[in-house]
Amino acid sequence: MTSSDKPEPEPFTPPSPAALDARLDSITRQPFRARFHLRGRDRVTAELKGPATIRWHAYDLIAGRLAPARPYKDGKQTPYRGHPVFVAQHATGTCCRTCLLRCHGIPKGRDLTRAEHGYVVEVICRWIEREMTGGAR
Repeated sequence: MTSSDKPEPEPFTPPSPAALDARLDSITRQPFRARFHLRGRDRVTAELKGPATIRWHAYDLIAGRLAPARPYKDGKQTPYRGHPVFVAQHATGTCCRTCLLRCHGIPKGRDLTRAEHGYVVEVICRWIEREMTGGAR
């Protein structure tokens, strides 16, 4: 089978802000994901760096650790602490390709599209924003 015989992936349409909040509410109710909150140094980092810098960091971290079709050490590549983005990835199911498939329906085995990459960054940044302003509704 040549690369031209592969079916094109379905175009990804990001959810509306209200749908994104509803999805985050659902994901963060899962017992494992509900344990994650911004605390200590990670919270201070988010406060000091500000949303624009954190968004840039998220975009960069996702590009290297999650966007490739077969990320290095997939399933073990995301630390639990050390940066607000890492905490948010575990809280939102964007920590590895398996969680990305389970929680967001984004398939494994191919690079993330530009729209999917942007969506993952939006999910992470929205969770951080909610944490910094008092959490989920």
